[in-house]
Amino acid sequence: MTDLPTTRLAEWMSAYVAAWASNEPDEIRALFSDDARYRTEPYAEPWVGPEKIIDGWLHLADGPGTFDFDWEAVAVTPEVSVIQGTTRYATGPVYSNLWVIRFAPDGRASEFTEWWMDQAYEAEADDTSTGPAVDHTPPVQ
Repeated sequence: MTDLPTTRLAEWMSAYVAAWASNEPDEIRALFSDDARYRTEPYAEPWVGPEKIIDGWLHLADGPGTFDFDWEAVAVTPEVSVIQGTTRYATGPVYSNLWVIRFAPDGRASEFTEWWMDQAYEAEADDTSTGPAVDHTPPVQ
């Protein structure tokens, strides 16, 4: 028996990474439902709808061949998946990623939220006994 949520996640992630590498609007659009909400940080205002997602994506676009991305599933259900990833840029930065992806019934993402942490902060934190190098406490609302 095929694990449909896991297969769907693997296919969606493959398409996402391909769109990330190509920055092709049609590939980006195919990932998201018509009312999708994309957050580049958990507390950021979302980009809503494929056209706004494409605009935001292309504004922050990485160039083709400038990064490698590895990921693994943390949790997978029919409605939501969580992945943990590592982004390595050719210029040197390495980021730990946590993505929460909520799926519409048709398999496109209806919500996408990413957390990204510069791994250099972890190295800096290891060099001090006074605590983390960066305060990641959410702002008071």
